[in-house]
Amino acid sequence: MKTTHLNLIFLASFSMKKYLLIATLSITILLITQISFGQKVGIFEGHNDIGSKVKSGSATYISQTQQYVISGSGENVWADRDEFHFVWKRMKGDFILYTRAAFVGKGVDPHRKIGWMVRNSLEGNSAHINAVVHGDGLTALQFRKTSGATTEEKRNKLAHADVIQLERKGDIYTMRVAKFGETFVTEILSDLKLGDDVYVGLFVGSHNKDVTETGVFRDVQITVPAVDNMTAMTLGSNLEIMEIATGNREIIYNVPYSIQAPNWTNDGKSLIYNGSDGLIYNFDLATGKPKVVNTGSVIKNNNDHVISFDGKMLGLSSSVKELGGSIIYTVPITGGTPKQVTPRGPSYLHGWSPDGKEMVFCGERNGEYDVYKVPAAGGPELRLTDSKGLDDGPEYSPDGKYIYFNSVRTGTMQIWRMKPDGSNQEQVTFDDFNNWFAHISPDGKSMVFLSFLKEEAEPGMHPPYKHVYIRYLPITGGTPKVLAYVYGGQGTINTPSWSPDSKKIAFVSNSDHNK
Repeated sequence: MKTTHLNLIFLASFSMKKYLLIATLSITILLITQISFGQKVGIFEGHNDIGSKVKSGSATYISQTQQYVISGSGENVWADRDEFHFVWKRMKGDFILYTRAAFVGKGVDPHRKIGWMVRNSLEGNSAHINAVVHGDGLTALQFRKTSGATTEEKRNKLAHADVIQLERKGDIYTMRVAKFGETFVTEILSDLKLGDDVYVGLFVGSHNKDVTETGVFRDVQITVPAVDNMTAMTLGSNLEIMEIATGNREIIYNVPYSIQAPNWTNDGKSLIYNGSDGLIYNFDLATGKPKVVNTGSVIKNNNDHVISFDGKMLGLSSSVKELGGSIIYTVPITGGTPKQVTPRGPSYLHGWSPDGKEMVFCGERNGEYDVYKVPAAGGPELRLTDSKGLDDGPEYSPDGKYIYFNSVRTGTMQIWRMKPDGSNQEQVTFDDFNNWFAHISPDGKSMVFLSFLKEEAEPGMHPPYKHVYIRYLPITGGTPKVLAYVYGGQGTINTPSWSPDSKKIAFVSNSDHNK
């Protein structure tokens, strides 16, 4: 095995408009230029050059940033044969491949290529499909239906995509691409038979046999989705943190079962989430380990749990069949004996008032789901909304002037707000998505919320295991921007999850980790 050292200078930096590579960070990386099959790189099983007499490429995984740096050469990925560098793993069944990708430098040929690929074999003329972005910005779904056949393509109307997703469902392949911050544009290819067992991975090609080009891939995720119409929360979970300013995502913890709805503690040291076992956990960010929060006999907790503004108390929603379903409780943030707040259910907690005296929740009463508030110490509940259909997800702004909520009253689920007494109800978002769970940043300047595609969910439903966006909107209004492209939904970001400095959010994405 031959090795060489390369000083690769780059920093992956983000703006809401585009993905930049800035030469400010020098990282010395040991690059493998001749790799045997099976050499692991990050989540991938191996990497190697595809094609004959290809100038040696390389691949490196940077664990600190969860980035892949891939260099490849080769004449082309086209016609009846391919030459490029491939980082791969073997997979069966359905999957969703996601990354943010960018070339390093200006490059030589405008048709250098970067993206995802699924191949029947590692032979240069293999049947395959790829979701690719060219050096000149051309974005396409390219495919060779059988070994040695001529490559075909579906060109996308979007140019210079830096978010690339490729999904397989049976013999149907869907490419979703975007410029970071914008929503996906889609291409679909039906009835491509590559076989059940395939090679899946990232690739870089230079379109010039004498030149090596380099790409950087971040937020690389391979998701194994749920089977059709699955509603039980049984898939595995990734606990993720995202920086608002940079768009960087980091998976900090994953488990093969369901965990949901992380809240960030006021000291910035922990995340609170519920497990599929009904217990509440405190995840220590320094050690990367969770521990159970003592909630006494209240052990059927769902994903509607909220920390008080002063950080001292935790509000819970826990199933009590005899009382009609979910009941709200309070308990010290460190654990203890819970105190019951609502006498009847279902009552799903979503927010505290800034002074800690009141709680707001979604309650079902007489067949209607509306927003209510109740004294945190217990007492009579007050109905704040009475429109026909679901009103849900109420949350106070940090200044206490508004309660934000989501309502289906217009026919789609949209974000609304009102005064704390229920007056002056006004719509905040106006688009074709179904928008849920607005969370206001601690500094009061912005919000994030969860958006379902109309074809993925009915307006009054927020199911798990769907393609969803986490979107960002200044509190003063404007056009929402996509922060995260997520496979999730129910349990992803049901309750407030901002870091106390308003710089990050926490959320959960899903995948079947047993496959």
